Amino acid sequence: MAKRKFYVVWAGREPGIYEDWDDCLAQVDGFPGAKYKAFSDQTAATIAFRGDPQDAAAIIEEIARHNADVARERSVSLVDIPEINKDAIAVDGACAGNPGLMEYRGVKIATGECLFHVGPFQDGTNNVAEYLALVHALAYLYQKGDRVTPIYSDSRTARSWIRNKGQRSKLEHTSRNAPIFDLIRRADTWIQTHTIENPILRWDTDRWGEIPADFGRK
Repeated sequence: MAKRKFYVVWAGREPGIYEDWDDCLAQVDGFPGAKYKAFSDQTAATIAFRGDPQDAAAIIEEIARHNADVARERSVSLVDIPEINKDAIAVDGACAGNPGLMEYRGVKIATGECLFHVGPFQDGTNNVAEYLALVHALAYLYQKGDRVTPIYSDSRTARSWIRNKGQRSKLEHTSRNAPIFDLIRRADTWIQTHTIENPILRWDTDRWGEIPADFGRK
């Protein structure tokens, strides 16, 4: 199986992050002063897109060190907090700008294992990312026949949208964020046609630190 790659285009017909080489090539082939680079790490590609292409190697090293430090800190700190349900899933979203590059993920609190990671997409918002993460976690557990595992979220807005059976975002539709609006439509439909049984819990950031699914970019 070919290793997944992410192609960052800083200077091209349509700057962005592409997962298909042909799509990347269409942006840079014959474009004067084109700047692009392939990454094997999605987070590195996302951060690199916001910076300078010359900083790419340093960005990858920084991410690796940061992720290792965060994993060590969380493995110790979460054990010492009895109020946290270690069997739960934690979800979070991230967005570089408003709107900007948006992604979300869900992880197992007990192990830090990533259960799903979606994005990045262009022209999204943090609230939308966190809402989609919650719905994705609910659907993930539903498919597994699990109606008891709790889901932690640190987003008051996302939790309220779940209670209201649909998002209330004012995100403007652009030519680049059609995939996000497709995800929103599917998420709203799922929420409106399914009974939610899994507890949705508030992650107490003030007392417990950043949620385990956090992207660490604050």
